[in-house]
Amino acid sequence: MQLSDFFAGASGPAPLVTGSRGALRVHDLGILRIPSGSLGAADPFVALDLPITVQIPPGAYPVTVTVADVSTEQDGSHLREAYLSLILSDTPVATIEPVPGPDGPPEDGSYFGVAVDAGTVAFFDAAAVTSSMPGDGDNWYDEVFDTGEPGSWFDIMDSEMPLPAGTANIEMPLAPAGENVILAHSGWGDGFYPVVQTRDAEGRLTGVHIDLQVVGSVPDAEPTPQKKSWIARAKGFLR
Repeated sequence: MQLSDFFAGASGPAPLVTGSRGALRVHDLGILRIPSGSLGAADPFVALDLPITVQIPPGAYPVTVTVADVSTEQDGSHLREAYLSLILSDTPVATIEPVPGPDGPPEDGSYFGVAVDAGTVAFFDAAAVTSSMPGDGDNWYDEVFDTGEPGSWFDIMDSEMPLPAGTANIEMPLAPAGENVILAHSGWGDGFYPVVQTRDAEGRLTGVHIDLQVVGSVPDAEPTPQKKSWIARAKGFLR
């Protein structure tokens, strides 16, 4: 990915992967606590306990979602989440790169990322899941995620307050120090989404981003079957 094709945290017009133009708006989703320094990224309803991890300085960081208006009339009638971003610094971004894995950077032209099967992505402290979530994960769906009662994670995400519908900032049920999960719907839905990181001119990490592949130029190279699928799906939504 070229920096010129990266729009996380930007407001205003931008190209969509469908080849048309859209407009971006950024929403603050609050502060994410990462006391362990192990940032987890996953579909929280499927793999909260099996995330991709990125090592960052322990701390508490703001998270934003960049939302694209993909409606034909650009009237706000069709919005899609384009990036979920954790911000470490507000210094200007100089470079963008795939996040490394346990054995280092991925092969050229490839990315580590988040597999989505429940239409949602999230950032959280990966090490906090063991101590801050009840049980071993087998009961999370019925007892935490979708209880059918006010306060379930699904209920919070559906609410239009205090954050936009489709997003949430939720404290884990057993969190000893406010460890939380920040969630957003995942662009066009299920799929595989790259996780990238940005650096400033001094090489310091400025952010970690889940690219939901809503914004950017249509690739010049022949897309992989997976990319063909999401480009076709996106164009179908806009018809």
